Amino acid sequence: MTRTHVIGVDFGSDSCRCVIADTATGEELASAVSAFPRWAAGLYCDPTQRIFRQHPQDHLDALTQVVRAALSQVSPEVRASVRGLSIATTGSTSVPVDEAGCPLALRPAFADNPNAMFLMWKDHSATLEAEQITDAARTWGGIDYTAHIGGVYSAEWYWANLLWVFRHDAQVREATASWVEHCDWLPAELTGTTAPGRMRRSRCAAGHKAMWNEGHGGLPSQAFLSHIDPLLDGIRDRLYEETWTAETPIGALTPAWADRLGLPGDVVVGVGAFDAHMGAVGAGIRHHTLVKIMGTSTCDIVLAPTDEIADRVVEGICGQVDGSVMAGAIGLEAGQSAVGDAFAWFARVLEWPLPEGSNREALRAELLPRLERAAALEPPGAHGVAALDWLNGRRTPYADQTLHGALFGLSLGSSAPQLYRALVEATAFGAKAIVDRFTESGVRINEVLAIGGVARKSALLMQIQADVFDQRIRVAKSDQAVALGAAMCAAVACGIHADIPAAQRAMACGFDLVYEPRPAEAEVYRALFRRYVEMGALVEGMKKEKAIHDAA
Repeated sequence: MTRTHVIGVDFGSDSCRCVIADTATGEELASAVSAFPRWAAGLYCDPTQRIFRQHPQDHLDALTQVVRAALSQVSPEVRASVRGLSIATTGSTSVPVDEAGCPLALRPAFADNPNAMFLMWKDHSATLEAEQITDAARTWGGIDYTAHIGGVYSAEWYWANLLWVFRHDAQVREATASWVEHCDWLPAELTGTTAPGRMRRSRCAAGHKAMWNEGHGGLPSQAFLSHIDPLLDGIRDRLYEETWTAETPIGALTPAWADRLGLPGDVVVGVGAFDAHMGAVGAGIRHHTLVKIMGTSTCDIVLAPTDEIADRVVEGICGQVDGSVMAGAIGLEAGQSAVGDAFAWFARVLEWPLPEGSNREALRAELLPRLERAAALEPPGAHGVAALDWLNGRRTPYADQTLHGALFGLSLGSSAPQLYRALVEATAFGAKAIVDRFTESGVRINEVLAIGGVARKSALLMQIQADVFDQRIRVAKSDQAVALGAAMCAAVACGIHADIPAAQRAMACGFDLVYEPRPAEAEVYRALFRRYVEMGALVEGMKKEKAIHDAA
């Protein structure tokens, strides 16, 4: 029997990765990674202002490099047998485009304008806009368009980013024909369907970040958008009505892209989706499963039967969307805004005195494992140091990007490993707060799975999370589970498998790490979690007091 293969592509925060997978077994025949050079150089970003932008040319170049590099590792027969390609991206990562669907930063006039580039998920410049959208949804007198996205709009999302750019850059505003998610633009680019009216928009992106919901007629009404700000007058007609799930084909590669990538011209490209949701597919998600996608931040995805959720809404999460993971089921999303980023921040603090020009990346690669080994020797709660994990704001429960992290219980005897362990424990407590938000809302979680670099590298964090959850956690075997999930979606889009569960059954990667909860540690962490909740309330109270003082 002739083997067929598919390609899954994963655009992460720092790099693009891809795998070539066998559609019958899921075997990953080849993989490749390409970093974003402008991003690596720190261009177009200002962390002090919480501005993080990426140039679309980085994405085009990285896509070309990873696909060609992966294809160079396989035989001509495998290259000729590739039938489908699907793309997962971070999100919300959105960009203004012109009438042809071209990101404005790819036009010479805007080539170096950060406002014409992708606004990354971690860009929190639009905090004010997010607060205004939330307030408008609650008070304008019509439909509450935030009901199915947890009741709170986030500075990380589509409308807040669009409004911030429109307010701050009139030239970009005037040149913007439409506003597009990364996971919508790249598949359209590959298939020659970039015209905004032809582009197949992702159900996943639209439902979780743009307040699209079939029950209230799709996107928010123009009346609501104009109520937020007259700068949004007329914007709805320049966007979209329909959305599509990731099983859906868009079309074949254009001849130019087939040649550029080195692929057959009949390769089918599927509708894109966010990395967390395709990663959940790659991990093997099923009903009542929580999948934790753990990297620079985390996204937590839960899958539930549509009829079980029915009209019930879960407050304080990042949305519940019919079809965002797979057709016929509700995908529920939550997450934490800083996980790997928090550990990297601590390493940067410790390495600050090093002389300029030293190889800090290599030293950091050695520093974090040493901290982890030393922190693992500290008994839970014995050192008294505690932390809040809101170093980049809080994503869930109840998004609030204005919150800050904190350290408690410091003394002159506090050590770097103790501080590091406190950050690890805070990350686990933040994750438990998310689990509690689901279960308190009647969403049952029977199993916990994990994927991503942090899940595979930090045994300390995974064991502490199992203890804090008091539940077993299994880690998917694949180092590229998001790309594998995208490959599964591609296998459905090109007609090889009937649906995503069928693709999962054939292509599952399995699990090679299992963390069982330890009863004694779980008991200690129950008490420490209560302290975490109290610390969070204290910090939120301080924020409210400051707001009252500033307004006086």
